[in-house]
Amino acid sequence: MPEAILEPDLPIIDPHHHLWDLRPLIDSFPQPRHPFIEALTLAPYYTFNELLADTQSGHNVIGTVFMECGAFYRSGADQAYKPVGEVEYVNGVAAQGASGLYGNYRPCAGIIGHADMTLGDGAKGVLEALVAAGNGRFKGIRHQGAWDADPDVLGPPFHATEGLYHSDAFRAGFKHLGAMGLTFDAWVVEPQLDDVIDLARAFPDQPIVLDHCGTPLGIGSYKGKLPERFDTWRAKIRTLAECQNVSVKLGGLAMAFCMMPDKGPAAGIGSEVLAGMWRPYIETCIDAFGPSRAMFESNFPVDRWGADYRTLWNAFKRLAAGASAGEKRALFAGTAARVYGVEHLLETA
Repeated sequence: MPEAILEPDLPIIDPHHHLWDLRPLIDSFPQPRHPFIEALTLAPYYTFNELLADTQSGHNVIGTVFMECGAFYRSGADQAYKPVGEVEYVNGVAAQGASGLYGNYRPCAGIIGHADMTLGDGAKGVLEALVAAGNGRFKGIRHQGAWDADPDVLGPPFHATEGLYHSDAFRAGFKHLGAMGLTFDAWVVEPQLDDVIDLARAFPDQPIVLDHCGTPLGIGSYKGKLPERFDTWRAKIRTLAECQNVSVKLGGLAMAFCMMPDKGPAAGIGSEVLAGMWRPYIETCIDAFGPSRAMFESNFPVDRWGADYRTLWNAFKRLAAGASAGEKRALFAGTAARVYGVEHLLETA
């Protein structure tokens, strides 16, 4: 039986989900499959209907922000401009939601795309094309920097270079985000948090969002080491929070990389157990950043590895049970609305 929805009237803006069709790719990954690839097999096809079914399954999700994932790229375009196709596609999904056929629900009200920052000044033209394709909904980019020396940690889909965020080429492109009023989502794994700290200090006026609580690792050579690495992770989160231009997404802990739980895919664990598992990480982040710079995220469908959508948000609501009404409004909707410029979603909430 699915869990009963906790606090069903609490408005939620889900600031991090994907849309994709991975069916042509899944079978191309080598066997035995990395746990992350196993997680993807739970939702090889995730577009408007699947998103609608999850977000409207009981919680009061009033809108969402799409996060780039390398899907629906333009075929035949120059390499730099291929990601424009993803924003074009997602803008169509947003337009479908904005038709009013689904009530006040507004999926993909904000769109985070991808542009290769290592293009330097060449990134500016790509950013301009993304802005045009988003029709007012394009809010920023993510150029993921996740890397680890152990290839078993991230598996075959991820190929960021070591120290990407430090490189002169990357920063030459990165500087254009601020000039255009765009946000930057940073995805790294826990041993790389210093990279984000350095980037945030070098660009103190650039809004940066740290994805997935900084991705604590419990896989590959880090298997079983979450407890011993917790203090190091916590110290770096606190240091990063000193940078006032950085916000944090509270979620991603159900990913296979974190192994919380380690029984995926679709572990079937209840929200009370999940909340207990995630509490040290979520509470540390809220403590460090405060509700005004922290936002709960689904990271769906990736986090389906550990929880269905209803259970995931129930776990978050359990974790926020001691917060005031104002703090809950920030954590579940307000911070996302401000950071991604979708405050209009709150007008009817």
